[in-house]
Amino acid sequence: MRALMRIKGDDPTLALFSVLREDGTADPQRDPFLPKEMLLAMYEQMLRIRRIDERMLGKQRQGKVGFYGTITGQEATPIATGLALAPEDWVFPALREAAIMLVRGFPLGTWLAQVYGNHGDLLKGRQMPSHQSGRAVNQVAWSSCIGPQIPQAVGAAMAAKAKGDKAVSVGFMGDGATSQPDFHAAMTFAGIHKPPVVLICQNNHWSISVPTAKQTASKTIAVKAHAYGIRGVRVDGNDVLAVYRVVKDAVDRARAGEGPTFVESLTYRMGPHSSSDDPTRYRSNDEVESWAKKDPLARFERYLQKAELLDDATKDAIEARLRAELDAALAQVEELGPPARETVFEDVYASLPAHLAEQRETLLALPPAPLGHH
Repeated sequence: MRALMRIKGDDPTLALFSVLREDGTADPQRDPFLPKEMLLAMYEQMLRIRRIDERMLGKQRQGKVGFYGTITGQEATPIATGLALAPEDWVFPALREAAIMLVRGFPLGTWLAQVYGNHGDLLKGRQMPSHQSGRAVNQVAWSSCIGPQIPQAVGAAMAAKAKGDKAVSVGFMGDGATSQPDFHAAMTFAGIHKPPVVLICQNNHWSISVPTAKQTASKTIAVKAHAYGIRGVRVDGNDVLAVYRVVKDAVDRARAGEGPTFVESLTYRMGPHSSSDDPTRYRSNDEVESWAKKDPLARFERYLQKAELLDDATKDAIEARLRAELDAALAQVEELGPPARETVFEDVYASLPAHLAEQRETLLALPPAPLGHH
């Protein structure tokens, strides 16, 4: 797993590391040779978030939730990363990595409750939808401002190194975030201090409506690693086995004290940037259709079928299981009311000051407002 990147002398920041071939087979020199159970779990998790995204985007269109951000077409990177991490590792996501929480065991109902912002939401309705986080799986809340999670990931890794912990931090960004000052600050500190951090750029070709070509004049995004003295790798982000091998190798190196890695995962955002976006205004259908042929889920499914690990009966069983799970979770979550109004006073002070305690008592003495009124 470790001596990974320099195959045939290629610069790994300019080449594109891949495992899966177009015919559905895997390159035996690069295949991580994962056990059957893990391969099927990988497939099921990719299919799971695809089905969740489809349902939740529909819920937003029905007015049941205010906002949702899908990862359609980008499932390979978060799913592979989630499976490559140890329980003690930390994740600092951007918009399209919330599925890592589910891979690491976070309850689906609680995850969905955050989108609704109701009583089941661990964040008590304070964070905007599709901004999930959870201490139970070491995933930090992200900000809609582009880039601040990148230096946060590096800082957490520096703290782990200072404490002697074995935890690795993984920080995500889109291609647009590499144009932000936070990227430069994070890469500078990572290069100098060599903390156990892996920084992953999901280059999905569009920073909302701005194409990558208008974000950078670099030949690739990964090549920027050289300027900071960091190991860089460019991987086919629609190849889940390739992403797993690259990320696992980077995490293992970081944990062994061999320093940070910057990964460019080349992929494509098939859907809108979010439920508030209309991508037909800035990109062509031909472009979308060409990338649809590289769908990471369909590509992995072909591999599993070719390897005789997935047949129609198994696929149908997985689909049925996922549908039942999602139906049950949504039914439960949609029955929940809003967060208790007194929670507005929680999580700010260790001990509530007298003036806020008085305000809290005044609030609780009033009858609650009817739902839908403010």
